[in-house]
Amino acid sequence: MSITSRGASLVVGAGAALALVATAGAAHAADPVDPGGIDPALTAINVLNINDFHGRIDSDGTGALGKNVACTIESAKTALGEKDTLLLSAGDNIGASPFVSSSQQDTPTLEFLNALGMDASAVGNHEFDRGFADLTGRVSDTADFDYLGANVYDKGTTSPALDEYSIQEVNGLDVAVIGAVTGQTSSLVSPAGITEVEFGDPVAAVNRVATQLTDGDDANGEADVVIAEYHEGATSGASTLAEQLALGGAFANIANNTSGDVDAIFTGHTHQQYAWDAADPDGGTRPIVQSGSYGDPVGQVELGVDPDTGEVRQYASSLLPTLESSQECVGDAEFDAAASIVDTAVAEAEVIGREVIGEVSDDITTAVPVDDERDDRQRESTLGNLTADIWLDAMNLQGRPGADIGIMNPGGLRDELYYEPARDEAPGAVTFAEAAAINPFANTLMTVDVTGEQFITALEQQWQPDGASRPFLKLAVSDNVSYTFDPDAADGERITSVTVDGEPIDPAATYTVTSGSFLLSGGDNFTVLAEGSNSTDSGLIDTDAFVDYFTARDVVEPDFAKRAIAVDALPSELVAGEKVSFTASGFDLTSVDSPTNTEVEVLVGETSLGTFPITAGLIDGLPTRNGTADIAATVPEGMTGDAAMTLVASPSGTTSTFPVTIAGGAADQGDTDQGDTDGAGTDDGAAEPERPDLVQTDGFVQGPGSTVSAFLVLVGVGMLLGLALTRRSRS
Repeated sequence: MSITSRGASLVVGAGAALALVATAGAAHAADPVDPGGIDPALTAINVLNINDFHGRIDSDGTGALGKNVACTIESAKTALGEKDTLLLSAGDNIGASPFVSSSQQDTPTLEFLNALGMDASAVGNHEFDRGFADLTGRVSDTADFDYLGANVYDKGTTSPALDEYSIQEVNGLDVAVIGAVTGQTSSLVSPAGITEVEFGDPVAAVNRVATQLTDGDDANGEADVVIAEYHEGATSGASTLAEQLALGGAFANIANNTSGDVDAIFTGHTHQQYAWDAADPDGGTRPIVQSGSYGDPVGQVELGVDPDTGEVRQYASSLLPTLESSQECVGDAEFDAAASIVDTAVAEAEVIGREVIGEVSDDITTAVPVDDERDDRQRESTLGNLTADIWLDAMNLQGRPGADIGIMNPGGLRDELYYEPARDEAPGAVTFAEAAAINPFANTLMTVDVTGEQFITALEQQWQPDGASRPFLKLAVSDNVSYTFDPDAADGERITSVTVDGEPIDPAATYTVTSGSFLLSGGDNFTVLAEGSNSTDSGLIDTDAFVDYFTARDVVEPDFAKRAIAVDALPSELVAGEKVSFTASGFDLTSVDSPTNTEVEVLVGETSLGTFPITAGLIDGLPTRNGTADIAATVPEGMTGDAAMTLVASPSGTTSTFPVTIAGGAADQGDTDQGDTDGAGTDDGAAEPERPDLVQTDGFVQGPGSTVSAFLVLVGVGMLLGLALTRRSRS
């Protein structure tokens, strides 16, 4: 039996709750025991729990993952006793889902959970991805279980907008399940979809409902056992409960301040694994559990209730690893129903995947190594750079959090976009399935604020630590970023310049970086990204952003320009009239159809210093690279101050810009010769000397006469000030 309540105004009949003792604020005296160790004299209530499933009924086109999760749950139900066991969730059952589920608006996942007998679930932030109306309409209509959100209120009120709790009858006892979502939900989903609601403190909401359900008043609903399902949880980086509590924050609030009326706490949102014994405010202990994500593992809590007093006396908590095969469950009715849903969804996704969503003008691929067909993770690529551009574009659309820089790790690019069709599509056509195959992990796009210095460190971390599976991983950066590096420099000193939006990066300034959740959480040893501040989940998954980008454009073209080159002995200080020499390399991409560059033009400001040949060929090192130019150019007379040197390679358009300072040469030091001794003047017919180029620096234009001009201006100002003071003294 299931009874749900949206607020205290709902009257639950006396027959809906057993008249066992329900003492408000009663201290828990529950003792933790080993799994399976509950005293048989106590009444058993067992709970299986998942969180952050994110539509993982399939991850590879075979449906194996979903079937293995289903078998794990059904096997545990059999072991614990089906009639004594609830199946619950801490939210994010849907959203940020792989292609099979996301391409069908997660309907197969909801049907899959229905088949497994899901009893109740907290709402997660991803349940709001398509808006509140979609959650309360299509999603709730499809789900046979109760979606709960005690801290979701009609905007501007304290009236619950969702069901707050659900009463489940288990082994003759009424078990209340209270759901709450992270209070940060409004910053995690599109604002346009949640204009009708607002999100309060989840702990305060759970406590309010728990008090109501244990106050002895049948008129407002009563429960014998209370379980809290929070879509919020412990962060990473702490291995024990004490360490996690010391960090404070949302989890510490849950663990320390959830009412003693709550007998067990399940959490989610942060994709962590723990099964801890936590002290409650009344001096007892209770389990607090989170079971990773994607149904692996499955959380399990066993409660032993005193049949005389109605109090929980014992509990056991554990995490059940997901089975690696589902064969043993074939023939179980619930498993077979769930497996059939998975098979149907996989077949339907195959049909949906053939839909054309865009077009490319040429191949857009990962870097091609010398001895393989794809996926050289040391190299920049047209696909990696495009992906970084897509992330930045997606985050700067209306309603998104905004970002300054997009980045992409090479290991997240799992397929290619080829111009030649894979089936019977037209040349250049990009199908839904092809776009989804590029980023198959369904990472959500996030943003994080980092300093310029931290971003430079992230680029330094491309050179991986000792023991890493690859010595170098090339980060793709969006097209508003370029940088230079010295591959032979010491660790931490290889990045020699970074330009963002045409300006040198400011190490002390803050830049908002966007990428998938894996990378911004410090994945692939880019640990500094996890140290940023204001980490925000956009609620948009990478696959959807990729598809949206293509559907919004007629044709997507590959960009063959590189965004990083190696420069040996990067010139930073130049002298007017003197030669500057250095070697630059790595002008060429190795993605399919990338052109071989033949020359590079060197400019200071808008003044060309000449064009130099690029020699083709492979250069070993970290990273390997192609295309080298030996540059020896003379800085024009008359240039002084701060300027930008730019290298532009042809035909790819690879462009690299870095700051330089130009000191005046001998011609700018002043001429000690006072003129001809015979006093002869200049030849009236002589041509005027060539006017030197002017360089604008910090708002001032500098040339050979600028110093004299400035001096004369200062003399004039001084004379005017003197005259003014003289007049004042006379008045």
